[in-house]
Amino acid sequence: MENAIEVKGLAKIFSNFKALEDVNFYVKKGEIFGFLGPSGSGKTTTIKILTGQLEPTEGKALVFGENVSTLNTPTARKRFGVLTDNSGLYGRLTIYENLKLYCQLYDLPIRRVDEALAFVNLKEERKKKVSSLSKGMAQRVILARAILHEPELLFLDEPTSALDPVNTLHIYNGLRELNKRGTTIFLTTHDMQEADTLCNRVAFLNKGQIQLMDQPSKLKKRFADDTLTLELTNDEKLVLPKNAAGAEEMYHLMRENRVVTVHSNEPTLGDIFVNVTGGELV
Repeated sequence: MENAIEVKGLAKIFSNFKALEDVNFYVKKGEIFGFLGPSGSGKTTTIKILTGQLEPTEGKALVFGENVSTLNTPTARKRFGVLTDNSGLYGRLTIYENLKLYCQLYDLPIRRVDEALAFVNLKEERKKKVSSLSKGMAQRVILARAILHEPELLFLDEPTSALDPVNTLHIYNGLRELNKRGTTIFLTTHDMQEADTLCNRVAFLNKGQIQLMDQPSKLKKRFADDTLTLELTNDEKLVLPKNAAGAEEMYHLMRENRVVTVHSNEPTLGDIFVNVTGGELV
């Protein structure tokens, strides 16, 4: 089986509100797949369907080649991990006690607690009660719990939304390492820089529909405007076309030692999202 996830014609309707409509995508085994869009676009609904928490209204969703309706068994749940806003942590227990409890539920060696805490940079805070934690620290505990059993597939819903830059970078490094070990990662985020940093492929979700899907590098090349910006020694910025005339002008400027920096005018994923959907990422 090549794909960890396959989704075909997926739709979800709540009363008269269509949260998802004809959604189609696949996630290869071993890749980090970004599901990108603003709040309310249907990202969390998709994760809840893929993890067996919600029934789809229409369409088919397969995880590990099995219908998502089969994912509520203990055996199936051991194959994936989930980080969402719904924490399920026990406030009266310490960080360590919470993770130890989940180790016992999963029948895991207790040493996994310290390994997971190192992953989220919380070993020194292991004795703190969960009720006293900031939102960012609680989010890291939830992530530690999600990776305790080293799942084959990891669902992450806005994993760094409450984290500072230092801990965000620490988590990014950990996720890359986890991915190298074989864990497939399904990441939902409205942070386009995060997606560009981590993901092999991304899909743009807007108003319940996928608008665009490809590798970040290919998307940026597709929407590039084929120009370069030169910053000159007099602080002037000069935009040149990527052609023979532009190359000749840049050559003369460099011969005169007037060029400070050269940048390709590649759009960000955020720029592309706005271009394709006409909407802002909020």
